Amino acid sequence: MAERTALLERGPAAPAATRSLARGLLRTARPRQWVKNALVVAAPAAAGQLFSRHAVTQLALLFALFTACAAAVYLINDARDAVADRAHPVKCHRPVAAGQVPVPVAYAVGGALALLAPTVAALLCSPAVCALLTAYIGMQLAYCVSLKHVLVVDLVVVTTGFVMRAMIGGLALGIPLSRWFLITTGFGALFMVSAKRYSEAVQMAGQAGATRALLTEYTTGYLRFVWQLAAGVSVLGYCLWALEEGGVPSTGVLPWRQLSMVAFILAILRYAVFADRGTAGEPEDVVLHDRALAVIGLVWLAMYGLAVANW
Repeated sequence: MAERTALLERGPAAPAATRSLARGLLRTARPRQWVKNALVVAAPAAAGQLFSRHAVTQLALLFALFTACAAAVYLINDARDAVADRAHPVKCHRPVAAGQVPVPVAYAVGGALALLAPTVAALLCSPAVCALLTAYIGMQLAYCVSLKHVLVVDLVVVTTGFVMRAMIGGLALGIPLSRWFLITTGFGALFMVSAKRYSEAVQMAGQAGATRALLTEYTTGYLRFVWQLAAGVSVLGYCLWALEEGGVPSTGVLPWRQLSMVAFILAILRYAVFADRGTAGEPEDVVLHDRALAVIGLVWLAMYGLAVANW
């Protein structure tokens, strides 16, 4: 009777532990960051090749593959930094650091996802897509191990991750990538990344160790210079991209592509307000939580959509 009672008491424990582990793995995969993977639609959307059945299927697959790659990197990174994170006032709540996800499990799941994503890409996508995903994982793992401690290189690696997301949709669908598209995407990403670093540096002033250690080696003046330079180059690149007709004159009611420059510049100026205040955190939080910026973004999206549709 005592043994039966003990078994009944232990029965629900295993499913509860499994659910806790699953929730911990999901939290470690950073679901809030998945919105960044929507950049896979950037090149097809800019080329007006977004709504065919093949495009939708490929882009959904690419979104899932990039999400798996990012999750793999987060899991391995948190497993590697578990000891340091436990001493951090905020990061100690991460599932791996808190013990909700054992370190070996985080390494195992992260490693499995890192192998699975390129394998699926090799089977279902083009060789270029497989190569880009493999390069992304390799670069991000190198970032976790050492590159995040190297001045400037850390900014370049994070920025390149955004550019890879924007490129992969075009590679998968065989869409030529405009040089102005790549310049705008690259420097736009650098603008947001350096603005976030600048905000972290401003907020950590006098609080050494409260955030990433590398920020103590940057000066706020340097980071301000970087985000201002990146903002200027991204605006210039977008204007040249918008003015480029590709040899085919527009027959729309209005020159929507050129008019979209106004909305793009306004969006950069609005985002720069938060960068200047030192409150530009995660890019998705800034965009989604500021109503004016969201409205400007929707106006830009409508204008560019009309330009693509040649309306």
